[in-house]
Amino acid sequence: MEKAHIGTVSPELLRDVSQTSRTKKIAMATIIGTTIEWYDYFIYAAVAGLVFNQLFFKPAGPAFATLLVFASIGISFIFRPFGAFIAGYFGDKFGRKMVLAITLIMMGGTTTVIGLLPTYDSIGIAAPILLILLRILQGISAGGEWGGAVLMAVEHAPTKKRGLFSSFPQLGVPLGLLLASLVLVIMTGFVSPGDEFMQWGWRVPFLMSIVLFGLGYWIRRSVEESPIFEELKQKGTNQKPIRELFSQYKKVVFSSALLIAGTTALGYMTAGGFVQSFTTNPTGLNLDRPTIMALVSVSAIIWTFFTWLSAVLSDKYGRKPIYIFGSIVQVLTALLLFPLISTGSYIYIMLGLALLSMGIGITYGVQAVFYSELFPASIRFSGISITYAIGSILGGAFAPLIAATLITKSNGVLLVSAYLTIVSLIALISICMFKDRTAISLDPSDEEEQKKSPFIWNK
Repeated sequence: MEKAHIGTVSPELLRDVSQTSRTKKIAMATIIGTTIEWYDYFIYAAVAGLVFNQLFFKPAGPAFATLLVFASIGISFIFRPFGAFIAGYFGDKFGRKMVLAITLIMMGGTTTVIGLLPTYDSIGIAAPILLILLRILQGISAGGEWGGAVLMAVEHAPTKKRGLFSSFPQLGVPLGLLLASLVLVIMTGFVSPGDEFMQWGWRVPFLMSIVLFGLGYWIRRSVEESPIFEELKQKGTNQKPIRELFSQYKKVVFSSALLIAGTTALGYMTAGGFVQSFTTNPTGLNLDRPTIMALVSVSAIIWTFFTWLSAVLSDKYGRKPIYIFGSIVQVLTALLLFPLISTGSYIYIMLGLALLSMGIGITYGVQAVFYSELFPASIRFSGISITYAIGSILGGAFAPLIAATLITKSNGVLLVSAYLTIVSLIALISICMFKDRTAISLDPSDEEEQKKSPFIWNK
């Protein structure tokens, strides 16, 4: 009897072990997958402001070439909704897992090809055209990636830990920025920032992508399909999810898109490469490039921490209060960021970047779970993907280009600050219009409850 008792494992313990193993697998798959995906996306933005103006857009002249570079960063955002429409349609009909695999392969392959592109001196006007086409493919991939990764995490989550699980894919964004920045710190530290980096050093971060995306694809294959989608498949998936989304949820889509607009406008000051370009280029502050890259790397760590913290706190205090607090921090950041950076002091630049990372981290941490709780199960993939893509266009798409244009004017620092402050205030007003739907059931069987209006003026 004693031996039998010792050898017996309780069903509760087996369930806990199984749940822990599943949580670790989901966390690893979503964090590593999205980190690699966004590394690919951000390495373009980081390198573009440093060398593409000279290698691909040189004939336009120094000032206009820089504007063209930031326009090439922004153009990918225009195609994000296209990726979101495709991914949302197939994700709602055929599953989250398949879409994630396709977007990862597309992003990794595109990034690798950029690393092999001939420059303007080799093939003329074909070089910038090919570069822009590849950037468009990156935008399509990014448009489909985010929604799938979020739902794989959130739809596997216990209700009381939905915020925690939603932080897994969100962490991939600052970690992708961190990885891109660290790679550039290493490259600019060990390779001459002049001829060597311009000739071949910039290609190495892009070519690394083929190894990274192979690792990410292998890890993602091990994750099971979303249990909510499996339930939807048995019930019968929505055959026209996008039509239903825009016929019944237009106000929700465009109102909630304003939330991400505020975060991306600020976030793409570093993620879009503008701060790096402004502080290190001769036409800007002409500061030490490896030092600035190191400061951006530190800011990405701060962004990562506050993304995780806000997501976890939202499980305890609700999504809306955390989101409002983060939006207020973003407004303050918008006012202070460029006055601090324009001093040219590394200490003040780090302070500005720390404030930036705190503000966008707090809002970004809550964003995934907040969006997931807005839409019913049958159109959730389409809803969050398209909303995120539209918000990215409104906020992040041309934020670096707008900032680059404004900074050349008299009182340029004040103009950039005013622009970022207005966008952040709009996001703050928008979050106040929504109810807090923390812990609402996400199951297909509770769609009637999910379809109720999320606005405060509707009971």
